[in-house]
Amino acid sequence: MRDRLIQLIYDKAFRYSEKPIFKLVSGRMSNYYFNCKTVTLHPEGMYLIGNIIFDMIKDLSVSGIGGLTLGADPVANAVAYTSYLKQKPIEAFVVRKTAKAHGTMQWIEGNVKAGDNVIIVDDVITTGKSTIEAIARAREAGLNIIKVIALVDRQEGGFENIMENLKGIKVDYKLVEVVVTRDDVMALYR
Repeated sequence: MRDRLIQLIYDKAFRYSEKPIFKLVSGRMSNYYFNCKTVTLHPEGMYLIGNIIFDMIKDLSVSGIGGLTLGADPVANAVAYTSYLKQKPIEAFVVRKTAKAHGTMQWIEGNVKAGDNVIIVDDVITTGKSTIEAIARAREAGLNIIKVIALVDRQEGGFENIMENLKGIKVDYKLVEVVVTRDDVMALYR
């Protein structure tokens, strides 16, 4: 499944240019770009992502999975759906970029509550900023982050920044994991 996911990411989400023409969220220009929504919103992509990540977390005691909207939403939804099919339901939740301006004015949407063990997901990490923001909002809501999973790691320091942000959490498994790296995709490109 992972090999097929790498191929799908390469075919649908990856773009490369000899010159740095892609503007990243940070404002920096890059030679390559991952638009993972073309995979996370694709039927086969959802199936693969849901199964791969569920297999990574199935033995953990976890109530919810989510991250910063919009990149994390289809990833969390795919895993939640798969978890139900595999008879170990995990709630999907959404971390807003800004608090809701009316009603409960909350940052997090879904059926998770303070004290729940959750997994933070993201579609792509570069610097780790959006993942770290989701971690901060989840902590403010009293959620216990027990794992972080990124679909694609651009291998530009984001993984390390996230690890630094989670310093002090002691677990007997990998706290931060990635499904696919830039190197995996570049190997297909070459």
